[in-house]
Formats: sequence, structure tokens, C-alpha cells
Amino acid sequence: MARPPAISGRKADHLDLCIDGDVAFRSSNLLDEVGLVHDALPELALDAVDLAVDFAGKRLRAPLLIAAMTGGVDRAERINRDLARVAQELGIGFAFGSQRPLLEEGVTAGYQVRDVAPDALLIGNIGAVQAARHPPEAIRERLVEACGLDALAVHLNPAQELVQPEGDRDFRGALEAIARLVEALDVPVVVKETGAGLSRSVGRRLVEAGVRWVDTSGAGGTSWVAVEAARADAPAAERAGRLFREWGIPTAASVAQLSGLGLGVCATGGLADGLSVARALALGARCGGIARAFLQAHAAGGHAGALALGRAVVAEIRMACLLTGSRTPADLARKPLVVGPRLLPWIPADAPLRRRIGP
Repeated sequence: MARPPAISGRKADHLDLCIDGDVAFRSSNLLDEVGLVHDALPELALDAVDLAVDFAGKRLRAPLLIAAMTGGVDRAERINRDLARVAQELGIGFAFGSQRPLLEEGVTAGYQVRDVAPDALLIGNIGAVQAARHPPEAIRERLVEACGLDALAVHLNPAQELVQPEGDRDFRGALEAIARLVEALDVPVVVKETGAGLSRSVGRRLVEAGVRWVDTSGAGGTSWVAVEAARADAPAAERAGRLFREWGIPTAASVAQLSGLGLGVCATGGLADGLSVARALALGARCGGIARAFLQAHAAGGHAGALALGRAVVAEIRMACLLTGSRTPADLARKPLVVGPRLLPWIPADAPLRRRIGP
């Protein structure tokens, strides 16, 4: 039997496909179903809009993360250092892709960025299956302390794993492992999906486990099922990839599902501009995360290209706040909303969000 490729080799495949592969969802993340009500008399100056928010124990100057995408391969070194610099310059957050290569293979490429981002929110990343297999002490030492992390994301990705030829098939013990990390680590634990979204029932179980921060990573952005299907050379995996390519809870629906549970939510999954971030904030997200657009901007223009994108997104969020008469993201989260018919059924009847629907 052929030996499966090393984890870092798989990450190189992921990077190529995420930059220019046909791996995006074809369906909407439903943020286009969120109508923000225009305020023609905002009584605000643009420079009076204060975008600062708290996420995972750190203050951000704007409600934006450069979301998880890469790490564990030589090419990730420049990418992650440049993107972390952007996070430092803009006062936003930066999240690593999976740190499994560092934890299990000792691969350091792309994981040492604290020297170029001394103040930025840095979020690590390990799979729930790996969290269940390794003691919290090892995760603290090899990931949190070694990389100077402010928070650790634990990612859930059963759909991706089931299509990945060398992927995991046993997801038992994940919630218990997350609870252990919450108890053992001195930094916040952020639980995130990987392109398929988090439901209300999962949100409740996470709250019971002590989790306070989540990342939706909903359907509508990069389909990691499509990524794995593109890598697969087995007919069964390719078939499953085609069938489940659009699987998941759309990003806007996931934010709505999690509303009112007391979780700090980062909305990721198909966000590419400041208006989509503003729509997520209006649904109650604490911040929005953009991954593929930053990766593509960096591929086209390096650090300067990624910085230009970041500046544009922050300016667009500020503009959306002013045009809704919102001085802060928290104000935006209290404004009335117009919600389209595809998103409305996802909003729980007991969620406070229901009371804000209607101009």
C-alpha cells in the first residue's frame, strides 16, 4: 500500500487550489439576504465612526480577521509573515491555517510571525480530532507557547475529512477534548467550522463545554469538500465531492443560528468585502473574517496587495456603519433589518434577532 503524502504536502495542494482552483461554493452564503436600512440623516462624521471591537480577549481596531488558510509548507512562510504584518498595521486579527504539521511533524514553516506582528491578535489552529489525540500540555507547549498565540482555534471539519482520501473517519471525543483545552489553556479557545457552518444545537453544546468564542466558517466561501475532491484520484471520493460540494449551513444562517447564546461570533465563509462584513455584524457577529480574498490579493501583489485589500475592507465597513447611522459595530447590531425569504427560516424563533426584523 502506498504511503499517504505527508501533512505538509497536503497543505501545499490546498494552497494551490485555494489561490486559483475551482473550489468556491456555487450557492450563496446568504449575506445577500440581509438588508441594511439606509439612514439619510446619520448625524455622524465618517472619522467619528469607531470600529474597535473585542474578540477572543484582544482589542481590534476594526472588526476584521485575516482568516485561517495556510501553514506547514515552505511557501506559507512568506505568505503568513506578510499577512501577519498587514494585521499588525491595520490593528486586526490573523489566524493560522492548521498547525497539525507543527504539532505532529515539527514543521515550523509559516508559524513564526510574532516578530512582525507583536501586537496583533494571533489565533492558532488545530483539528478537534488531533486535540483529542494529544494532551493539552503538548498543545500548549508546541503551539500556544512556541508561536506566541493569543487564542487557539479548534476546527471541526467532518465533511472535509470524509472526502479526503487520507482523512479521519472517527470524530468521537471532540467535545470532551475541546472542554479539556478550555480548562487547561491560559488563552481563549475559539471553535470553528471549516466551510460547513455551526448550528444552534452545536452552539449550545459548546457553551455547555465552556466555549465563549466561535467562528462560523459557513457554506458560501471556499468549499473544502471541493478542495479534497480536486485532490482525489479515487472515483468514490470524486463522486462524494461532487455530491456534497454545497453541503453546509450558509454563513449568514450560521450567525443567525448562534444569536442569543452568549457566544462571541466571528463570521467567515464567503466574505470578501466590507459590506459583507457589515451585514454579518448587523446579524450579531462580533467581527468578520476573510481568507481566500487575502490569499489571492497576496498572490497578485504580495504584502502591498494584501494591505491594500485590508484598507479597502476597513473603509467599506466604516462606510456601511455611517450609512446606517451606526457609530460603532454594536450600534449596527441593534439596527432594524430586512431579511430575505431564504434566510428567514434559519432565524430561531427564540433568538433576539427576530425582534429586529422589519424596517
